[in-house]
Amino acid sequence: MEWTQELTRLEDAMRDAGTEALRLASAGFETIKKPDQSPVTSADLAVNQILHTQLLSAFPHDGWLSEESPDDAVRLQKDRVWVVDPIDGTKAFINRVPEFCISVALIEQSHPIVGAIYNPSTNELFTAIRGGGLRLNRKPVASRQVDMAQQPVIALSSWERQTGRFAALDSSTQHRPMLSIAWALALTACGRIDAVATFEPENEWDVAAGALLITESGGSITDGSGQALTFNRPTPRYRGIIATSPCCPASLSQALAKLVPASS
Repeated sequence: MEWTQELTRLEDAMRDAGTEALRLASAGFETIKKPDQSPVTSADLAVNQILHTQLLSAFPHDGWLSEESPDDAVRLQKDRVWVVDPIDGTKAFINRVPEFCISVALIEQSHPIVGAIYNPSTNELFTAIRGGGLRLNRKPVASRQVDMAQQPVIALSSWERQTGRFAALDSSTQHRPMLSIAWALALTACGRIDAVATFEPENEWDVAAGALLITESGGSITDGSGQALTFNRPTPRYRGIIATSPCCPASLSQALAKLVPASS
């Protein structure tokens, strides 16, 4: 299948980066504040460097967009661009909560063609090539059936839930705290949870890999206004994300659709 070489190199790079992240989680790391007051650790930077070195040495003509690298407008002229979140869920990493992950996608003509999300704490590497379906640790992920006996599970940020933004879903869903949107998207793609929703700003690197995993699993994903996602844009940011798994009950999908106008 096309792009298998890219996926193989990506898998190797992500496992190397995950090993280093776990080593630093054990040995110790430094934490500083970015200008926007969000935390970044020496592990974020180390993972970013491993990915940058391995991927661009293998594919030197590709562009690069990462949360932990200065944005270079040259990427907009590239045919292909790697979109990278070295550690999504940095706060989870700092607090040793096993929900941080590495998220990487290869974008071609505004759409992801290869994507991977790796949780080194659980040793789960979700991958997809466009048209090739969803895989977990290189094995195909079987689709799950809708369980009508249980309330569907939706991942929400604790802050948005506290504000009552999703109060309309309280009586019909179970809520799962969202510490990493990339990891929540991976869990949605494989059907462990039913949906992810936020109307807060999200960046391309937060969701590029997850978007491919979702679509390759048969689920759906849009921005917070219900528009399709495109990538490698001059301003790599969305106003929210709504994603559903392939086994999401129609009732939850419909309830989420009713909330969309409130975000626009």
